[in-house]
Amino acid sequence: MQLLIATMNRHKAREFAAIFADHDVKNPEELGMTFDVDETGDSFLANAMLKATRLREQLDGQAGPASIIIADDSGLCVDALSGAPGIYSARFGSPDGGKTELDAPTRNELLLRALDQVGSRRARFVCCMVALLPNERFTIAQESWEGEIALAPSEATGGFGYDPVFYLPELGCTAADLPAGKKNRLSHRGRASRVLAAAIEAALREERQEDS
Repeated sequence: MQLLIATMNRHKAREFAAIFADHDVKNPEELGMTFDVDETGDSFLANAMLKATRLREQLDGQAGPASIIIADDSGLCVDALSGAPGIYSARFGSPDGGKTELDAPTRNELLLRALDQVGSRRARFVCCMVALLPNERFTIAQESWEGEIALAPSEATGGFGYDPVFYLPELGCTAADLPAGKKNRLSHRGRASRVLAAAIEAALREERQEDS
């Protein structure tokens, strides 16, 4: 099965390729395309669907009939910040309303400062994943990964984004400290992808039965 991933983020693309290792995973860069979408939705679901439909429009018949387009929107939700940064995670702290994205260490430092005098540091990563199937069908999965915000960033080099400050009490480390395989098993994106993969397989199996 060919899966076309609606992202130009190389970190995400590598995670998708590892998570869906049993399938032929391609991203726009590998297809010789550029892909950029203004995330104007008001929820993770709205943004994920926007990315998926935009890639389908951009492909305009280039993808084979068996190709499935997958898009996700994900972010960090902190209870003490009323769920922020949420869908604005990549734009958190931007000096110009999101046009300029800060680098991950700067965003992480701003987040730690925002929680400097806060008691509860509970937080979760959220991932909403959409798969556009042939014949105008689609399926959705949304999962989360519970943790808390660390007091200081980890010096580990694994992961990306907020991983160095996302602390997992039951493991005694941050997401950045985890080996890639373990992170993919535990993470919001890994969980959502497994739910989505099962839904895709069920939908295609049902379609094959209808055609037989």
